[in-house]
Amino acid sequence: MANKVYTDQLPGRTLVIDGEEFLFFSGTSYLGIPVNEAFRHCVLEGMARYGTNYSSSRNSNLQLRVFEEAEEYLARYTGAEAAFTMSSGYLAGQALVQTLQGNGHFIYAPNTHPALWRSTADEVTGDYDAWVAPMLQQVKSAKEEHIILVCNSLDPLKARNHGFSWLSALPTDKQITLIVDDSHGFGVTGEDGAGVFAQLKARLQSNVRLVVASSMGKALGIPAGVVLGDKALVDKLRHSHYFGGASPAIPAYLYAFLRCESVFKEARQKLFANISYFLGHLERPEQFSYFERYPVFGVREHQLAAYLQEHGVIISSFRYPTPADDPITRIILSSAHQEEDIQRLTGLVNQFT
Repeated sequence: MANKVYTDQLPGRTLVIDGEEFLFFSGTSYLGIPVNEAFRHCVLEGMARYGTNYSSSRNSNLQLRVFEEAEEYLARYTGAEAAFTMSSGYLAGQALVQTLQGNGHFIYAPNTHPALWRSTADEVTGDYDAWVAPMLQQVKSAKEEHIILVCNSLDPLKARNHGFSWLSALPTDKQITLIVDDSHGFGVTGEDGAGVFAQLKARLQSNVRLVVASSMGKALGIPAGVVLGDKALVDKLRHSHYFGGASPAIPAYLYAFLRCESVFKEARQKLFANISYFLGHLERPEQFSYFERYPVFGVREHQLAAYLQEHGVIISSFRYPTPADDPITRIILSSAHQEEDIQRLTGLVNQFT
């Protein structure tokens, strides 16, 4: 595991620490949006129109059209019937599960993000694959008629795509709500980066209601959160105290989001090219855990992080979920990286192995 470092600047493809520049292969800005000049220009345009923040209630008698425009676009983009935005993915997740609290029997998958916990009692650890069979049995034998399943779309820490092959095994005699956190996939996975909603919706039986909650702050670089689902659910969320009581997403960023479709598309293409370049220049790609067209590569030999840091490259390596746990070490690519950056990285990785 590498040493902890501190900086006073936003990392992009590089990071400056105590006057020394390092290549940076960490973080969750998969599309490099925070350092994308075209996106920054659109944000500044948005701020010129809407200011730096807007903290009025969404129930106010003054309504900014950009909120509805963004939500209508998100619904079309993902294939959902309706969309609901808030100022963060965490808040969007809390609005969802707290609104559904008491409406069914919740079953949580291991390592579901805390944004979707009703309380800390919902924390479940363990292996996702090992959870599936007992979960299916629990759903079938449950006395409750409404089951609410909660899970992540993928595991960004272990670089594993969950796949959801178990959907076809769900019983058809119960009402089931499937809540999926797609924060680390949205913007990267799915058709045109639209995430898992359309993919999962096409595979569900008629008794299963799909809801996807996601941060927009990872790949898309938007400080906001979204819930995707049917109109009845979204209307229910709009009548919750979360909708009226919390400050909304920053309008300037939603303005930029609506005008940067081509920016996101170009960044996604660059990211996929970077992934291919990285894999193509590794002598032993099998030493990493990864899945197709996803920029996170799990590292089994944690000493690699310290070795790379000694040679001017910082990757993700820290103990998780507590300081007493084993470190999780990953190489994370972004659209901001250039071929020479990746060439430098793969050269060092090949030397280490």
